[in-house]
Amino acid sequence: MNVDVSHYRPNCSHFRGDIPCKPHKLYGVHCDGCQYFSSQKGTVLIIKLGAVGDIIRTTPLLRRISLEYTESPIWWLTYTPDVLPDGISVFTPSAFTFETFRSIHFAAVINLDKDLEACAITSQIKADKKFGFTLLDGKPSPCNDLASSKFIRGIFDDVSKANFESYPKEIFDICGWQFSGEEYVMPHFPEVEIPSLNNVQPVVGLNTGCGERWTSRLWAVENWEELIVRIQNAGLTPLLLGGKQEEARNRELQLRTASAFAEPASLQQFFGVMNNCDIVVTGVTMGLHIAVGLRKRVVLMNNIFNPHEFYLYDRGEIVEPQKECHCYYRPSCQHDAYRCMEHLSVASVFEAVLRQTSLIPRK
Repeated sequence: MNVDVSHYRPNCSHFRGDIPCKPHKLYGVHCDGCQYFSSQKGTVLIIKLGAVGDIIRTTPLLRRISLEYTESPIWWLTYTPDVLPDGISVFTPSAFTFETFRSIHFAAVINLDKDLEACAITSQIKADKKFGFTLLDGKPSPCNDLASSKFIRGIFDDVSKANFESYPKEIFDICGWQFSGEEYVMPHFPEVEIPSLNNVQPVVGLNTGCGERWTSRLWAVENWEELIVRIQNAGLTPLLLGGKQEEARNRELQLRTASAFAEPASLQQFFGVMNNCDIVVTGVTMGLHIAVGLRKRVVLMNNIFNPHEFYLYDRGEIVEPQKECHCYYRPSCQHDAYRCMEHLSVASVFEAVLRQTSLIPRK
């Protein structure tokens, strides 16, 4: 069979080049007159390497990109591909990835990380437009004027503390777009059924950890225990949330209070476990952004961050210690006189749980 090799359409979203496209494999069609043709123009690259929570809370951009670049595929460079949704191409950092990027002229590059690696990649690749941060004289720098405000807030604490903009608004501003409450975009995740929670409502998820590094955000086990007892006495059902780092703490709390606890075997299973909850009590962790993405009601315990940074989509509230935190954006407590988290009362967290419970639609 003689085929004119010039008759192919690389501007089709199905076209691969290295292997046959999906419509050809399914239906045997060739490019000429193919009814499955889908026009593609340029590629938009997002660079957001980590942390996991930051990746999740950056996904609202996907909704706007799909409107602004209707015929452009979206690529994302990250260390954690499992938390990103279907419909985009996800790459992990490697020498081969960087060589691929350097050979492409992108429609737009959006880099929202200020670490050297992300900024260096942004500086080296070609694009019609670049938003966010790049590398200048070996140091991170804004690569467009709209990124300057976010950049300045990252290098001066007093400017950061005076900020009243949420993170989603900041990243939309960087791209020159108006944030209109676009929701997170979540990946598919396995359903995780917890038999002890069947026909029980409401379920209050307790995300007890804060990561090994960020000990300044840690709330004492005794506080969690007292909160659990209050929740149980109010007729609510607690569910302990966490992974390997929280296992010992959650096992101890489970023994003390007989609370439900299902340790997920994977990051995506953690999504499924949390999906059993109606409310999630959490510090500023990955779990916070999973809860927001799953559209749960949230009680957020915050101490070291600007509370205006967090956008809860009118589905939650923030509680803070009664004493001022002196360790702004510090991973460990630097104050000799007291740890501010010792002055976040159980009563204030419990009252917030009750307020959020009253707002849950009854099933």
